[in-house]
Amino acid sequence: MGKTVRNDLQGLDISQKELQKLTNLPVKDELVIIINPLKEIGKTIVQKIKGSEGATVLFISFSIAVLTYLILDVLIKLFANWISIPAWMLLIILCFLGGVITQCSLYYWWQKRLKNLKGSMTHSLQILLNDVDRYNAVIKAIDINDQIEDAGNPEVNIKERAKVIAALKLTRDDLVRALKTERILRENKNFILSNTELFVNNLATLAAMQVTEQATEHGKLLNEALQIALDVQQEMKSLQSQSNT
Repeated sequence: MGKTVRNDLQGLDISQKELQKLTNLPVKDELVIIINPLKEIGKTIVQKIKGSEGATVLFISFSIAVLTYLILDVLIKLFANWISIPAWMLLIILCFLGGVITQCSLYYWWQKRLKNLKGSMTHSLQILLNDVDRYNAVIKAIDINDQIEDAGNPEVNIKERAKVIAALKLTRDDLVRALKTERILRENKNFILSNTELFVNNLATLAAMQVTEQATEHGKLLNEALQIALDVQQEMKSLQSQSNT
């Protein structure tokens, strides 16, 4: 969400971190490109150099670079005097090789996490993840609309905004509950299948879950939010059917 997001939208979206916690899976995991965090560190250093503490940051950065060079130069002379290239060139080569090895390691673990996700993905979870995307898209659309309104276009304000937000909160609760339920059933599938009689009452309760907010004429955004909630309920029923098969 953007920095200008209104208070009633704060924390309403389902973030990647929360989604991974709810599912206990690396959903929407992206490969870390090592150059990106290095760019961010570089930008931070440049900003600090331009600020009031610029002299201190510049001195510390220069000192670290010189100290690293001197240590490497001493190590070469003591333990690897057969190396003929200058220490500064060796330092660049080592940094490059270190970056390549680190990136390869990150790629390996990313692929491993994707393989784990693919092996654990269920039809129900895929549907719920799609619903989360739709839900977050509704919130993003509201946020963009708010920015347009704040830019001097009051005619685009959302009618019945409070009811739309209330419906989104109910939808969020349904999504979180469904994701938690899917995880429990997925991680305990074998036990449930071998002890079906123990879960009859719980599954009956699960099947009886209903959305507390009914569709009303509050505009396209509200209808979309409620449709997601209905889809989640349908998937909850599907989860019950899966646990009985």
